[in-house]
Formats: sequence, structure tokens, C-alpha cells
Amino acid sequence: MHRHRPSLGTLLHHVHVSGPLSRAALAERMGVNRSTILALTAELVAAGLVSEEHPSGTTGAGRPSLVVRPNSRFYVLAFDVAVDRLTAARVGLGGQVLDRRSAPRSRIGVDLDTVVRKLVSLGRSLVDAAPESSVCAGIGASYCGMIRPGDGMVRYGPEMGWVDQAFGTELAKALDLGHPVAVGNEAHLGAMAEFERGAGVGIPDLIYLHGDVGVGGGILVGGKLLGGDAGYGAEVGHMLVNPVDGRACLCGSQGCLEAETGEYALLAAAGRTPGPSGAAAVRAVARDARAGDQAAATAIAEIGDWLGIGVANLINLFNPGVVIFGGMLRDVYEAAAPQVAARIARHAMPVSRERAALRLSALAGDATLLGAADLGFATLLADPLLTFDEELP
Repeated sequence: MHRHRPSLGTLLHHVHVSGPLSRAALAERMGVNRSTILALTAELVAAGLVSEEHPSGTTGAGRPSLVVRPNSRFYVLAFDVAVDRLTAARVGLGGQVLDRRSAPRSRIGVDLDTVVRKLVSLGRSLVDAAPESSVCAGIGASYCGMIRPGDGMVRYGPEMGWVDQAFGTELAKALDLGHPVAVGNEAHLGAMAEFERGAGVGIPDLIYLHGDVGVGGGILVGGKLLGGDAGYGAEVGHMLVNPVDGRACLCGSQGCLEAETGEYALLAAAGRTPGPSGAAAVRAVARDARAGDQAAATAIAEIGDWLGIGVANLINLFNPGVVIFGGMLRDVYEAAAPQVAARIARHAMPVSRERAALRLSALAGDATLLGAADLGFATLLADPLLTFDEELP
């Protein structure tokens, strides 16, 4: 391996997640001198991965430090498989969504072939629309289920009945773009995305809660994702909160957090029936509650009460610096914040809750998509020159 390659990856990662940075800022972040930064940026410029430019609007004496900017002509395909929607995007180096496509997904049970076929259509459309000079550097996918690390096997997708479905392998084969498809659990990826560029930047101990019909969780401890023994950790949606008379859960238990706070529970409490778009239905209840609809307000308060119990448990267990609400839970928490706060005040230990901030996802609907994109960029960021050993672009 080239002697600079680990540092090259570190530098490229910094500009990928933070955007354009001056040489001086990079030297400070990486703990190296400016001559080292000069050598590293020269290699990345030669590979076409970054460019250097003078900062705009600079005045005064002295020569300002050049700004290093990621080159978004290098992109990944990012896919987000939610319960009722499929999304594909071309995401450039630097994290900008350059183009996107989406399609509805019917809640019809096991549908691996249908999902792969639709994603391939969306992905090829994005590739065909990309400028000729663009370079696809990888493929990442977020899936609403339990994913086996390494091969993208969906071990369990309770809402759609998926058990041991070879999603990553089948999607890579059908796309035929010369890249494997890296697959991750949606909430795990959302947690990493919020830590890298969202509401959790600079907070290495965080919890991300994601609503997509059910509830998923991603937990970071010391900046590292808590995966558990086999990679299936942080299934906070199946934390027991109401064992006495709780609602039945698709996992086979009852009274799970997602059974008490998910889409079906909210709509049932509000006297509404599920529609083709869960996100739209949940958003409508939250909106109507704020507008004074009594049934909607009562439903939000009930669901917020159970959500607060779940969050209090998580605060006591993990002492996070921040709890972030994403997906459908973003709308639920925004409307039910008083109920959540009351439960935390009642049940969470003061020493644990005093520093735990509660925040809405800063990336909103793109948290899981950008998490998938970073999976796709992982190989490039680990060794930026590996792709170009034989032929530079």
C-alpha cells in the first residue's frame, strides 16, 4: 500500500462529511503539518477526487490557505427501501444528492423480485442521466429490516414477511455495474448519517430512533455503532414497554415500543385507517393535533406517552448525549414533545437525563439515504487511489 494511503482516506473523509475545508483546517484536524497536507492534496488532485481553490471574499495581508473541495463527479448509487416507498439517488462525493428517483411500494408481503426490479430501473435511469465524466464509485442500500453484515442478506423484515432474502446479492447481480451492494439497517445507517453530518455532529454517544410503520434504532457508543454479537443489535422497537395489556406486535410479542408507538397504533388511536402512504397518514394526524382536532390530539398524547417511556429506558441504559427522532417519529415527537419530556422527567435518572438533548433529525427524509450513500463510499474512502492504480480517470 502507498505510504500515504491511510492519510489520504482520512483527508478525503473530512471533506466528504464536512464539505470544503482549508489546508490549515485539515492540518489541524489531522494533527499533521502543512507540508504533509500539501503532499496529500496533490495526490488527491492528481486522481481527480478533489480540487483546490482560493477562498472567495478573502482580504488582508498574507496568502490565504487554499480550500480543498470534494469532486462530486465521483458518485455512488444509494437506495432506500422503506415499507411503502423505494428511493434511489445519485449522491456525489461530499454528500450532495445530485439526482433522485422514487416509486411506491405496495404492502404485499415477500416481494424481493419486485423490489429488485424496481430499484434496478430507478438506478439505471440515474446512471443514464449522469454526465459522461461521472464515475460510479460504489453502491449502498438501506433496508427496513435486520441485515446480516457482509452480504446484505435480509434475515428478518417483519412488516413484509422477508426471512433470509438475498437482497444485496440479487440487487448487485441485476444492476451489473461492477460493484457489490453494501446493505445496512435503516436506523443504523440513519444514526451514522446524523453523527457525520446531521443533528449528532460532535456527539459520539447518541441514539437515533427511526419510524417507518414500526420503530428502529441506531445507537452509537464512543462514535461506534453498537451492532451486538451478530450485527442485529439496537432493535429498540422491540423493547418491552407495556407487558400487561399491550398491543400485539408483528415480532410475535406484545407491548413492544413499536407496537405502542408505530403507525398502526397512532392511526388506531386517532380512529383512522392506514392508507398507501404511512408517512402521509402520520403527518396528517400530527398536523391535525396541532390544529386542535381532539381525536388526533388525544392519539398523539397517548403515543407520546409510550414513546417517552421508551426514551426514558434508553437514557437510563446508555446515557446518550442526544436522542434524535427521524422518519415518521420526527412528526410524532414534534407534536408529542410535552408527553415525551414528562415521561423522561418522571422515569429517567437525573444524572443521565440532565445532558441528554432531544432533537429532530436534521437530515429529515434523507437520513437513511445518506447513510446508504456512505456505505457505498466506504471502499473509496478506505483507499482513495485503489480504483485508479491501473488507470486514472
